[in-house]
Amino acid sequence: MADTQILAPVPDAGRFPVPALAGRIEPFRQFVRQPAVQRALPAIAMTSAIGIAALAYFTMQAAPQAQLFAGLDDADKAAVAGALQSQGIGHTIDPVTGALTVDADKLYQARIALAGQGLPKAQPSGDSLIAALPMGSSRAIEGETLRAAREADLARTIEAIDAVKSARIHIAAAEPSLFVREDKPATASVMLTLQNGRSLSDGQVQAIRFLVASSVPGMNADQVSVIDQRGALLSDAATSSDMQAFQLQTQMEDRYRRALDTLLGPMLGAGNYTVEVHADVDMSESQATRESFPENDRALTSEQITKSVSGQGAPPAVGIPGALSNQPPPATSLSQTPTAAGTPAAPGTESNERAARSYEVGREISVTHQPQGRLRRVSVAVALNQGSKALGQADLAKIDNLVKGAIGFDAARGDMVAIGQRPFAKIEDASPAFWDQGWFLPLVKQLGAILAAVLAFLFIGRPLIKSAKARAAARAERDAALEESLLAATDAPPALGNRRAEREITLEMIEAAPSYEARANLVREFVRQDSARAALVVRQLMQEGARG
Repeated sequence: MADTQILAPVPDAGRFPVPALAGRIEPFRQFVRQPAVQRALPAIAMTSAIGIAALAYFTMQAAPQAQLFAGLDDADKAAVAGALQSQGIGHTIDPVTGALTVDADKLYQARIALAGQGLPKAQPSGDSLIAALPMGSSRAIEGETLRAAREADLARTIEAIDAVKSARIHIAAAEPSLFVREDKPATASVMLTLQNGRSLSDGQVQAIRFLVASSVPGMNADQVSVIDQRGALLSDAATSSDMQAFQLQTQMEDRYRRALDTLLGPMLGAGNYTVEVHADVDMSESQATRESFPENDRALTSEQITKSVSGQGAPPAVGIPGALSNQPPPATSLSQTPTAAGTPAAPGTESNERAARSYEVGREISVTHQPQGRLRRVSVAVALNQGSKALGQADLAKIDNLVKGAIGFDAARGDMVAIGQRPFAKIEDASPAFWDQGWFLPLVKQLGAILAAVLAFLFIGRPLIKSAKARAAARAERDAALEESLLAATDAPPALGNRRAEREITLEMIEAAPSYEARANLVREFVRQDSARAALVVRQLMQEGARG
């Protein structure tokens, strides 16, 4: 009966039907039950916790990305993505902007790898276009190629501006004509694609226009049109009269404001005053011509005098000289006739004098030209921070005189200066919240990784360690008890004449032996106890080994 109980588990141990899942888990259970594995479970649990923490950290800590190329079309993006995948370089496509980015530390490696494959293919440089020009090309093809090369180089130059994502330039130049009147100036249009959330100032738009105009012979900056990707005409806003007037007004106000800051800053201190300036600028242009004739301003240019004399004098002497002839003539009466000149004439004659004189009248012509940008009036308002003690009227008068001197106050022009003092309200700090700072998100990721490691240790590693320690202690107690019982069974002599009185040795006891010596003693005892049964077991093991 005892033999049947011992031999039954051995041949039928692998024949009982077990579920598939239990059969798959059984090898793992046997592996875990090994003493060496039981002793290593705490170290395994600690290593697993550290590995989970490291995995969580590296998962949450994304590598910084850098944009590979700006302004690529979809065809080039597809070719570049395929080339990067073939080179084993990881890349990411932004779902919002569509930008193709790689890890920052692999940026130049990716660019060199793409350059070796001739990517990207869009936007070739001017040198490459000229180098690709075939020999024997016609004059028209050469001209178009040179124009395309110039457009490509200008586009690449404009793309160097931070706010410009990509640029396209079209130049329209007419063929030169032999007749000067038929020559038409060259024109150009610039299409800009700006970065998200960026814009160009009027000065930058004007600079782009001058850049394009300076690169094309015979082109004026006014003949360059600039638009953005939304279709807004940027060049019109930069040259309109209203915009010019606004810019001139802003420049004048800024100049006055800087002068007042320089004057009042050292006296009152930063934050103790505010200044606002309004300049009324006259953008009208006028020109007037005036002709006047000054009084008593003449000059003699020519004079012509005509004099004539007429009348009878004394009769000549006639007859025979005698006594009567020697007598004096009778008394005569003198008649005086005024002449044109007002001088008396000779006696018995009439004299006329006429004078014709020409005078040039004085004339004055004045031309007055009033250019644009004349300052008609300036208004200044100064607010002073009233501290613990308000400023007196004398101090305010001194500040008023300083302000008037800084702006060139002119009462006839209608300038106005207003100075007031009030306690300033405290302005709250407008700095962004701490969760919007750049350091907050990386810190949260690192703290999250540390928290995940601590939780993994507390809820996974620590229970495993406790369970392993408990299983090790229980197994140690069981092994100690089994060893004591086995030693007692092997060392105790059998009763005389009673073989059934000995303790029966089973296969389970042999497998559970804590040491090699105890197992050897059990095997010897098992063989000595029943040699036939032991031979049967050895034969069965040899047959299973041959089949397996």
